[in-house]
Amino acid sequence: MSKPKLIRITTVPLSLEKLLEGQLNYMQEHFEVTAIAADESRLRVFGKKNRLKVFPLEMTRQITPWADLNALVRLVYFLKKERPQIVHTHTPKAGIVGMLAAKITGVPHRLHTVAGLPLMEATGKKRWLLNKVEKLTYFCATKVYPNSQGLFDFIEKEGFTSTEKLKIIGQGSSNGIDTSHFNPDLFSRTQKTSLRHDLNIKEDDFVFVFVGRLVGDKGINELVEAFNNSKFKIQNSKLLLVGPQEPDLDPLQPSTLQEIDKNPNIISVGYQEDVRPYFALSDALVFPSYREGFPNVVMQAGAMGLPCIVSDINGCNEIIVEGENGLIIPSKNREELQKAMRLLADDRDIYTQLQKNARKMIIRRYQREEVWQALLEEYQTLLKEKGLGE
Repeated sequence: MSKPKLIRITTVPLSLEKLLEGQLNYMQEHFEVTAIAADESRLRVFGKKNRLKVFPLEMTRQITPWADLNALVRLVYFLKKERPQIVHTHTPKAGIVGMLAAKITGVPHRLHTVAGLPLMEATGKKRWLLNKVEKLTYFCATKVYPNSQGLFDFIEKEGFTSTEKLKIIGQGSSNGIDTSHFNPDLFSRTQKTSLRHDLNIKEDDFVFVFVGRLVGDKGINELVEAFNNSKFKIQNSKLLLVGPQEPDLDPLQPSTLQEIDKNPNIISVGYQEDVRPYFALSDALVFPSYREGFPNVVMQAGAMGLPCIVSDINGCNEIIVEGENGLIIPSKNREELQKAMRLLADDRDIYTQLQKNARKMIIRRYQREEVWQALLEEYQTLLKEKGLGE
């Protein structure tokens, strides 16, 4: 008997590679899986590496109606030919294109995961438009999976869809965390000392690390200002920024860029394929984001044994428990961010207590295989309901 067909769609291959790492391979045991995203060359590399079927579909992360219509038409033809049992989308653009095409072609199970909502920071006409797009996406879907309780509550409050369509898989997160991969014991003291030396970080420096896109919505302007504030300066401290800028989508303020460039205590290393060495050499994660779904970075840092300073926003305030494995601060509040950073750097007892709990709290709640199994059980339950399962 042939396996049921499962199609997973993200806007760009990076989401398949990082945010859903390993998950499609796991599902391949039970389904005939096809991965769809933009950037054909990178997608094909992903498919070859993971032995998955792929279908390149050009999509943008901006509002581009004609390009989106072209993507929709191409996807409709593809779905008509493939006749999958499940189409499961992630990210806003892939969500609207994928769910519309799946609805048009009568795919029985149209699933959309919500891992963050850009509209939370939008205003005016842009917010109105994004609200309409979100509602249309959910209307076309048969199930919607917010990956945190905060997102569930927000979607319910905004009336984007009926509560019956909403469900959180497991305890949240789109993919969980591979705690054997994100493990501080994999990095020796010699390795950490060597990388610190390469980055001009002294052995007794306290290192705050940020991992992610260096954009306004991630709180980078406030973070750089907080770190550089004359009243705040901590002796022997460094700010390590790991991630790419996105000047076309969400540029940093000119003063922020200037400070990153000229301040010898701020080290920006750009995008890194493997972020674990940078967690390993650091002392604490600082993640002052404005909006998130269920941030992998916070789980990764915790698994690497780092206390975390995070914004009081959905996802972050579910992974971090105030005073147990990190500190929670108001979003967009530079003064509270400064206080939290100083507290971790200055109070060794508090730091040690948070660090002691960091890894074990992630292991207990967010093991990757448990998330995969919960999603697989959801798929199998849905198929059986329509007589399509085993």
